[in-house]
Amino acid sequence: MKPLVPVSPGTRIVLGIAFFVVFVAAWALATFGGFVSATFLADPLTMVQSGWRLLAEMGFAKDIGMTVWRVVGGFVIAAVIAVPLGVAMGAYKPVEAFFEPFVSFARYLPASAFIPLLILWAGIGEAQKLAVIFIGSFFSLVLMISVTVGNTRRDLVEAAYTLGVSDRGLVRRVLVPGAAPEIAEQLRMVLGWAWTYVIVAELIGASSGIGHMITDSQALLATDQIIFGIIVIGAIGLVSDLLFKWANQRLFPWAQLSR
Repeated sequence: MKPLVPVSPGTRIVLGIAFFVVFVAAWALATFGGFVSATFLADPLTMVQSGWRLLAEMGFAKDIGMTVWRVVGGFVIAAVIAVPLGVAMGAYKPVEAFFEPFVSFARYLPASAFIPLLILWAGIGEAQKLAVIFIGSFFSLVLMISVTVGNTRRDLVEAAYTLGVSDRGLVRRVLVPGAAPEIAEQLRMVLGWAWTYVIVAELIGASSGIGHMITDSQALLATDQIIFGIIVIGAIGLVSDLLFKWANQRLFPWAQLSR
């Protein structure tokens, strides 16, 4: 191994799978070997059996669908508003001066702290859960996009003006295309954050969703079901992350060559 030297795609896949194999082996050794009580940590086999029962008999697939819908809905609403606002803040300094103090303040506010107020304002329906995801994703996304657009190379800006581009054309033809690959990566990262917010929202005042199942399982000390729910969240998140990476590589191939 050498610092910063990339590995082949095949080697990357093998090493990634190897970690999961080692992790499951250590988990099985700790549980089947009697080092950890089943009350605190279920073994892998029991977890798989409970997961199958949840899917086949207890309608857990519907809970998964509800959670995915909430994540996608809240994230899309946040992205649709955050992307143009972030671009405007990065491109126009008066807009940045107006919004940046509040956005910087709001991004430090934990989304979970708003849940009591959101339940009071919107009840315990879907609007409350979408609002939690929106609050948790929106402000950080706006600031990240603003910084990315504002850091556009000045030589590109000067060259565009030299060629006679207008102010609006500069934003449309230089700033946005130049920042687009990094903005896509930021959307990918924030989508991962959205999963943590939806589970928090479902732990309180929800009648469906993965978080609701985990809460019910906690009351029964069903660690097998809790672990299965956590693994499902991780698996869906991993799939969505890989899809985002694949889409980014297809949409912005020049960004991959510069890395």
